[in-house]
Amino acid sequence: MPSPPPVELVIFDCDGVLVDSEPISARVMADALSEIGYPVTAADCIARYTGISMAAVTAMIENDWGRPLPDGFVDGVRQRDFEAFAAELEPVAGVESVLDRLEIAKCVASSGAPEKIRFTLTATGLIEHFEPHLFSSREVVHGKPASDLFLYAAREMGTEPDSCVVIEDSVAGVQAGRAAGMRVLGFTGGGHAGPRMRAPLLDAGADAVFDRMEKLALLLGQAVTP
Repeated sequence: MPSPPPVELVIFDCDGVLVDSEPISARVMADALSEIGYPVTAADCIARYTGISMAAVTAMIENDWGRPLPDGFVDGVRQRDFEAFAAELEPVAGVESVLDRLEIAKCVASSGAPEKIRFTLTATGLIEHFEPHLFSSREVVHGKPASDLFLYAAREMGTEPDSCVVIEDSVAGVQAGRAAGMRVLGFTGGGHAGPRMRAPLLDAGADAVFDRMEKLALLLGQAVTP
C-alpha cells in the first residue's frame, strides 16, 4: 500500500481545538434554553451539539421540542456567547507555542459563524497565525459532518485533500474530514472533552487521537526545536 503524500496543509477546527470555548458555549446555551422552558444542562449541550452549526443545532432543538424557538433566540445566544468569551475565553493550552513553530501551511475551518471565528481568535491572540485563511460553514451548502467545508478550505488553499490533515474534537468534525478524503487527528485536550472522547473519535474514523497540543508536531511528522 503506497504511503500517503506529505502533509501540505493543516486544517484546524476552532472551538475546542484552538480556543477552549465549548464549556462556555454549552453553559450559555443551556441557560438560554432552560429560560424558555426547554430544560437542559451544559453536559447535554456538549453531548448533543458539539461540532455542528447553529442552524443545525436550532433545527435539532425545534424538532425535539415540537415548536419553533422564540424570535431573537439565536441572536440573543450569540450576544451572550460574545460577552462570556470576552470575560472568560482562553486559548487551548499549548496551542500558541505549537502554532509559532509549525512550518506547514494552516487554516481554520469551523462550524461557527465568521464573526464568531474572528472574535474568538482575536480575543485569544491567535488570529495572526491564520488570517485571512478563516473558513466557516456559512460558506458551503452542507456543514459538518458533510465534507463540504473541508473540501472548500482545501480548494481555497490550493491543496489536494490527500495532502491535508484535519484537527478535530468532535465526532461530526472527524466524519467530515474522513468524508473529504483527508487524514484526521482527534483532539481531546479541550475542557469539554477528556479521555471519554477518545473512543468516539477513533470510532468516527480519526487516524489517531491526542490530548496535548505539544504532541501535534510529532504526529504531523515535523521535527521542531523547543
